[in-house]
Amino acid sequence: MDVNTELQKIWGTIPRTEQLRNEHFDIGAQKKLLDIFHVGDYFYYIFNVRKGMYEMISEEAERILGYPLEKLTLPFILSIIHPDDLPHFLNFETAITQFFNALSGERLFKYKVQHDFRMLKANGDYIRILNQFIIIQHDAEDVRTFFINTDISHLKKDLQPVLSFIGLEGEPSYYNVDVKNIFRISKPIFTNREKEIIKALAKGMNSSQISDILHISKHTVDSHRKNMLRKTEAKSTSELISIAFSKGWV
Repeated sequence: MDVNTELQKIWGTIPRTEQLRNEHFDIGAQKKLLDIFHVGDYFYYIFNVRKGMYEMISEEAERILGYPLEKLTLPFILSIIHPDDLPHFLNFETAITQFFNALSGERLFKYKVQHDFRMLKANGDYIRILNQFIIIQHDAEDVRTFFINTDISHLKKDLQPVLSFIGLEGEPSYYNVDVKNIFRISKPIFTNREKEIIKALAKGMNSSQISDILHISKHTVDSHRKNMLRKTEAKSTSELISIAFSKGWV
């Protein structure tokens, strides 16, 4: 599954009829409040949803994540979100887009959205990020959002991401929203060794040839082949290869 492509499909449903800018937004004021009330290390950025690009990222991101700022593009950020959290991320984006698509006028600026996920730091550790944003511009060409990402690894230990819509200026709030599971976690069906074997089978190699290139016994290769047939319920090697490639397992 190409997460970036799925996001573009979701964001492509955002209407272009609104022509609004939040004239009250002040990034300086936002940062001053954060410096007083923050619950962990944080960085902030402005993301243009229509264009799928970061228009600015604060320098704290480099210190917290360990990557140079110029590396922090949307495809890269998606690649360092924990694989088990990506389906939740896409389901949340679907729910968020549908939520705001049902609003109009100044109400678009009266909600803060928050949810969480794990991100991989440059040193190989995962941290849990509280992802919060508000919309600051919504028109036919741009949908700009102001994000704050806070490291809450010390506060939240459970692995279940949650989504909430926080109402501002008297709007109702919706906590721990139950979203549709359009995207689901898909655990790899094959081990790395099995992937190597099926790719070799797809090139027309037999078990003896595969055992030579992988430096394992023919008996081990045949055992892996039997296991893959069992996992996929395939009746033949050709059917196994067809299933594996059509499902994107290899």
